[in-house]
Amino acid sequence: MKMREEMNSHQTQLSTRKKGGLVTMPFIIANEAFEKVASYGLVPNMIVYLMSDYKFDVAKGTNIIFLWTAATNFAPVLGAFLSDSYLGGFLTIGLGSIFSLMGMFLLWLTTMVPQLKPHPCNQLIKTCKPPTNPQFAFLVFAFVLISMGAGGVRPCSLAFGAQQIDNKNIPSNERAIESFFGWYYASSAIAVLVAFTAIVYIQDHAGWKVGFGVPVILMLLSVAMFFVASSLYVKRKVKNSIFTSFVQVIVAAYKNRKFVVGPSTRWYHHRKDLDTGPTKRLSFLNKACIIQNPKDITSDADASDRWHLCTVEQVEELKSLIRVLPLWSSGLMMSINVSQSSFPVLQAKTMNRHLGSSTFQIPAASFSFFTIATIAIWVLLYDRVIIPTASKILHKKVYLGVKLRMGIGLVISTLAMIISAIVEHVRRRKAIEQGFVNDPQAVINMSAMWLIPQYCLHGLAEAFSAIGQNEFYYSEFPKSMSSIAASLFMLGMAVANLLASVILTTVENITRGSTKEGWISTNINHGRYDGYYWVLAFMSFMNLFYFAGCSWAYGPCVDETLKDEGSEDSNEDLR
Repeated sequence: MKMREEMNSHQTQLSTRKKGGLVTMPFIIANEAFEKVASYGLVPNMIVYLMSDYKFDVAKGTNIIFLWTAATNFAPVLGAFLSDSYLGGFLTIGLGSIFSLMGMFLLWLTTMVPQLKPHPCNQLIKTCKPPTNPQFAFLVFAFVLISMGAGGVRPCSLAFGAQQIDNKNIPSNERAIESFFGWYYASSAIAVLVAFTAIVYIQDHAGWKVGFGVPVILMLLSVAMFFVASSLYVKRKVKNSIFTSFVQVIVAAYKNRKFVVGPSTRWYHHRKDLDTGPTKRLSFLNKACIIQNPKDITSDADASDRWHLCTVEQVEELKSLIRVLPLWSSGLMMSINVSQSSFPVLQAKTMNRHLGSSTFQIPAASFSFFTIATIAIWVLLYDRVIIPTASKILHKKVYLGVKLRMGIGLVISTLAMIISAIVEHVRRRKAIEQGFVNDPQAVINMSAMWLIPQYCLHGLAEAFSAIGQNEFYYSEFPKSMSSIAASLFMLGMAVANLLASVILTTVENITRGSTKEGWISTNINHGRYDGYYWVLAFMSFMNLFYFAGCSWAYGPCVDETLKDEGSEDSNEDLR
């Protein structure tokens, strides 16, 4: 009898150990990597596809891409909420993978079924019919499904993978988590590079049918790799979402708005046994955590109605989010600049893309490779070479604060737009001088390598500002708000894409006037893309002053406070 109990206990332990662990990592990482290759590979050449096969002009095609990218960047926020509050990580990733596969399959069908897009242009009378409403709706539906898929996979894969390792049955789980994070980010970077090179090359040389079919196959592998290991995953129950907590604070503060807070008010509801009250800033939210009646607290020290009484911690979490919003908004301009990916593709198609005297030429949509490569190279140099070398030279630990890095990134982003405007001005002038003003398909005698500096500067700006922003959110927010910290930058990208669409439409409407064509002309040689770039450069320059004001109003960050405390300790040691 005792032996049987020991055997059952041993079997239970084995079954427990089979759940989660490093064995699940290849499946989770492969799912994320294949999804990134498939979805990112569709974006660079999409403006060319919309203009050639759907007969959209460059302004409308770019606006569609802006809105699609905005939806793709906003979807992870919704996906994180559904995962935390209702569905859980496994179901959210699974549904997201299926939605993404369906969207890519429908997009691939548009290249296979002639009835799903407009007929080819009539070359005799030189007329092109736009897509019908059903054709346009089918295209948009495919984009929506792809965005929904990204919203399910991207915000949950990292957290779901960490859950598999964060297990008491797994020895040395801290080192395992570190290893997983490293492989996760490495695979993500490689996936984006493959998307911007291999997938784009296939689209340029094998056509849309093969170029859009390959992402479908990759996404099918992504779905298969994730679900084949279903029995191995640790699937935790969902908890209350931080988003729900924010809404509870707002509702409770509104319900208690008539309550008068006096100097004798000392009773606050806490998650823990603490006596400290809420901070004085944004004090109107403090009414959400004041205990007005002993009946508001249950016998186990919990609130009887969480929509009427919240904890001090909940209130402070919402305050910390509201406090960072101005600095968050100052980073939108850099995201707007980075999102201008359609125009450089059209520029590159009119320029000499050969590498020296070789016959190989870089695909027009693959120049984004230089942005990603710059980010990777700079992060490696900054972390392994620049900071250690500077620390040795100055005989002290050198550290650039997160706000300083964010500011440097905004300055570099402004320079990138200035260079973009100058390069486009030179390109257009050469096109006119060489007699190609009415031929936007002609390749002018100017190397496309002149586009590389602006791509590299955009990458350097992201390496400073984007990484600085993410570190800023993680360091300033409580640990309970890690999901918010992870999704806030993506939310900024979504808002930036919407603003980019508004800016583009406004510039086009203002410059068009009584004529048919404005600055954003389908004929790139007729348009004034350089003027559009100068508008963005001016807005970026003005945004620097806005960032400086927000940075001053925010005050010192956590990293600056720790740095000051460290300096005081060092001075004390010297004394």
